[in-house]
Amino acid sequence: MTTLTLTQEKGVATLTLSRPEVRNAFNAELIAELTAHVQQLAQASEVRVLVLRAAGEHFSAGADLNWMRSMKDHSQQQNQEDAGRLATLMRTLDECPKPLVGIANGAAMGGGVGLLACCDIVLASPNAFFALSEVRLGLTPATISPFVVRAMGARQARRYFQTGERFSATQAQALGLVHEVVPDAEIEARLASLLADLLAGGPEAQQMAKQLVKTVAEQPVSDELMADLAQRIGKQRVGAEGQEGLSAFLEKRKASWLESGS
Repeated sequence: MTTLTLTQEKGVATLTLSRPEVRNAFNAELIAELTAHVQQLAQASEVRVLVLRAAGEHFSAGADLNWMRSMKDHSQQQNQEDAGRLATLMRTLDECPKPLVGIANGAAMGGGVGLLACCDIVLASPNAFFALSEVRLGLTPATISPFVVRAMGARQARRYFQTGERFSATQAQALGLVHEVVPDAEIEARLASLLADLLAGGPEAQQMAKQLVKTVAEQPVSDELMADLAQRIGKQRVGAEGQEGLSAFLEKRKASWLESGS
């Protein structure tokens, strides 16, 4: 049974979680399929942007109950290996070199929050709600924690990891997990506008920009860091894409990556 659908159009690959009958809950098949697709799309030159969304009324309710029931009777080693596959999915999403946009609607619970935390940009419907409710099962959000803590900050994570309480789309925006809350009737138009902005950027520059955020977020400002950053921009300015972008701007024409995508 298909757990995920993929569509591609004009440089945009849309991955849709397709288990609406179980609120798009995770199972081993969905984890494997999503990991494989993102790994392939990351290398596809014709793909500029990835969109992650879900079919039906909910983004993802977290772990599938039948999957959790089966893991309950497995050994510690088997459970560790299973958790490792979810960790691989999260890292694959987080390290994807291309812009990744998440669209949240309805429930985003546990691992569903983890998926969104790995996205570069998240739009949410006003009806979206979120929870990190693992403690209510006697567990912790271990494999998703690096990405969620980075998205919402350690101070907020200390609260929501402990309480397991639900929070709204508006609260998620205030926490930094969601970038924009958009009315349902407007979300497709907002997504189209956002995709146009993303497709206007140089693909190599966007990949470097993602790496740049991680570098400067994880280091104190120092002479070594500033020298590294100067070296990066110096290299970009004389590189093919930087030269083309600057020339297009000065010549008042479209850059080559826009012409090829139009």
